[in-house]
Amino acid sequence: MEYRIEHDSMGEVKVPSDKYWGAQTERSHENFLIGVGIETMPKEITKAFGFLKKAAAIANNSLNATKMTEEKMVAIGKACDEVISGKLNDHFPLVVWQTGSGTQSNMNANEVIANRANEIAGSKICHPNDDINMSQSSNDTFPTAMHISAVLELEDKLLPAVETLIATLIKLEKENEGIVKSGRTHLQDAVPISFSQEISGWRASLERDRELVLLALKPLKELALGGTATGTGLNAPKGFDVSVAKAIADLTGKDFITASNKFHALTSKDEIVFAHGAVKALAADMMKIANDVRWLASGPRDGLGEISIPANEPGSSIMPGKVNPTQCEQVTMVAVQIMGNDAAIGMAATQGNFELNVFMPVIAYNFLQSVRLLSESIVSFNDKCAVGIKANKDKMHDNLYNSLMLVTALNPYIGYEKAAKTSHKAYEENISLKEACVSLGFLTEEKFDEVFHPEKMV
Repeated sequence: MEYRIEHDSMGEVKVPSDKYWGAQTERSHENFLIGVGIETMPKEITKAFGFLKKAAAIANNSLNATKMTEEKMVAIGKACDEVISGKLNDHFPLVVWQTGSGTQSNMNANEVIANRANEIAGSKICHPNDDINMSQSSNDTFPTAMHISAVLELEDKLLPAVETLIATLIKLEKENEGIVKSGRTHLQDAVPISFSQEISGWRASLERDRELVLLALKPLKELALGGTATGTGLNAPKGFDVSVAKAIADLTGKDFITASNKFHALTSKDEIVFAHGAVKALAADMMKIANDVRWLASGPRDGLGEISIPANEPGSSIMPGKVNPTQCEQVTMVAVQIMGNDAAIGMAATQGNFELNVFMPVIAYNFLQSVRLLSESIVSFNDKCAVGIKANKDKMHDNLYNSLMLVTALNPYIGYEKAAKTSHKAYEENISLKEACVSLGFLTEEKFDEVFHPEKMV
């Protein structure tokens, strides 16, 4: 491998000649050999840095065109576009497990963009610190990148996935109207419910989760950029924070604004904690729905068997013909991962000491992993399971009429105590509710048939 010599305030460093990064990135690359190639800084953060560095150049040009010249701004913008597109992803090698402020990742962006901008300009006009990092600090750029990436992933990836599954459930509701089945509480037989009502519970849960995510988006759209090192805005021109937030909004198409209190924006991660709470709520409901589906589909002969789901692959290396609810299982595993991520994010957010939180890379890593996994999990569950759910009407009917909890329909006519005796007799003697009620003398056969209509109990 060929190298070139780069330097920083600590001296000279050998850098691979085919990479755009510089001395500070290389030092981090060498000093943090933890999860290399596996737990690298999320590409969503890299993309967010592309947006914020381009926006910073635009804002700096509008406020100080002498220093951030049109030529520099154009070259920086073109380099940032390549960062945003993912074209330069190979030039961002740093791991999550680095400095807690994300300083090395900020400098990675500064160095890559400066070197690529100089290449585009055909001359060395941009300096990583003086130009790409102008009016900024790692302490306000990294939390800004976190918020940008969080908003983009929630709005462009997670919410569309949820909308797709909601649409599928609405379709299933309509297709299954009029089918009555046994309800279940405490894993025990309960009074009847229509299958469309059961599906509506799943659908409404996702709709509420969508509302919670939307609530969490508003505070995430406040950006720390302009606070620089400690929130005071040192070395940033007046109005930079407002101008750069507007530029980010224009570039992303999202309604970002500057944070009203930069001291809060640098040290507190409550917006991320709140947003991940909404993600966790969605994961919890997805686990519930997936478990319901796999229980209802259990069997095919010795389980509940009230629905069928698509058979996607063989389920056993030893039992021929076995098919498992694998899409339900991936959902529940993803949900468990998100629960763990939530604990890590919450703990990391408590570590805002004085003017800075220094657990930001691990917060970003876990948050973005949760959103990515859940988005892809929901799409997979929808496309490979939910759309193919079919009601087993005969099994639902048999289970319904075999349920002793239908005795509840008799309460208004014979009272709770007699209804309980009827249920116990039917269970102990393995006879029907009708046979038990008539033999106990509580109702005649004719009266029982007149008042006992499970389909009307929903």
